[in-house]
Amino acid sequence: MSPALRSVLYSSGLLFLLTSSGLSAPWPGWRGADGSGISSETDLPLTWNATTNVKWKTALPERGNSTPVVHGDRIFITQAVGNGRFIICYSRQDGKELWRAGATGVAPEPSHDTNPYCSASPVTDGERVYAWFGSAGLYCFDQAGQQLWHRDLGEHRHEWGYSAGPVLHGDLCYLNFGPGPRTFLLAVDKRTGREAWRQEPGRLEVTLPRNDGFGAKDGVVGSWSLPLLINTGNREELIMSWPQQVRSYDPKTGQSLWHCDGLNPLVYSTTLFGEGVVVAMGGFSGSTVAVRPGGSGDVTSTHRLWQELRDSGHIGSGVIKDGHIYIMNSNGIAQCVELKTGQSIWKERLKASTARSESWSSVVLSGDRLYMLNQNGDTFVLRAAPKFEQLALNPLGDGLTNASHAVSDGQIFIRTHAHLWCIGK
Repeated sequence: MSPALRSVLYSSGLLFLLTSSGLSAPWPGWRGADGSGISSETDLPLTWNATTNVKWKTALPERGNSTPVVHGDRIFITQAVGNGRFIICYSRQDGKELWRAGATGVAPEPSHDTNPYCSASPVTDGERVYAWFGSAGLYCFDQAGQQLWHRDLGEHRHEWGYSAGPVLHGDLCYLNFGPGPRTFLLAVDKRTGREAWRQEPGRLEVTLPRNDGFGAKDGVVGSWSLPLLINTGNREELIMSWPQQVRSYDPKTGQSLWHCDGLNPLVYSTTLFGEGVVVAMGGFSGSTVAVRPGGSGDVTSTHRLWQELRDSGHIGSGVIKDGHIYIMNSNGIAQCVELKTGQSIWKERLKASTARSESWSSVVLSGDRLYMLNQNGDTFVLRAAPKFEQLALNPLGDGLTNASHAVSDGQIFIRTHAHLWCIGK
């Protein structure tokens, strides 16, 4: 395990698994321990299908888009069941449900048909589990499913719903409450739910030309990005991708540190950070910007390294390795981009096992392998290298999935609309 990752685990209180069970690093949040999508493990399965290298699969009560998180001998997902919004805890050993807890009798909210309720993934520190259920509020439970606290944050309303789950760092729990008319970045004490600070970016005036197919100035606007905690070497920063700009905050106080313009008004993916560079990606036919952190005020002209205008969409988030960005575009095309310049090195359409090739999932990096999941449930394993090389195609044939991989102790966990799968050698 790298010193940087170990530092993140200590500061976030995530060493419970390492010290108590002797297993490998957990996957405690949507993109792992530090939000990068990079696993410290290098012995994950390379090949599988619906019957080979499957430890178990368990049926889910309804469809859902959230990604499972793994800690110790337990797996947690967020799940809508009727008018209830729940965290469901499963046994890692056999996939049996251990408990479910959450909110019942929740009134319907606007959302897109492709975005079921409870699409925001949970997060855990090994002692507590946290989930955001939109207008039903932010919840904290212990490992046995007992509610520790609940914070009512008021109504969330957006025609496409919500999907940005809570993020833990130190003693705080962070949340992008948005998108919609009420959008704010919130930090609460993770033990009590007491508010530490909030920042309301307000409705940013949309001045960029719209070419994303969702209308002109009054088209769909918003950010589904999760906060990303980084360490620049001199200070910690909390990075958020908002409509038209990426912004940095002091994670302890919420004070705005710097902002960089150049994103489009619709943002799905979460910001990347690696090798001293922040990379923020807009949504359909949007823009990507790369910026050096550590600045102050408007750094668009001083710290922005490049801006790329694209003809493809980014819903999932990528990874950074050895001077390159690796991303799976929403149209099913994998891409390698040079980190310093934004130049595309290769773009390859990945041939799916059926006609469905689109992807909403985020990339996971393990060693020099890239794990990419499409909506068909196919996992493509590629070499993380400036020359394209596909190592494997692993179909599940289990219908639609919009979740991302979770990996822990040599196993891969995949959530489709129908099942939760455990893949292992």
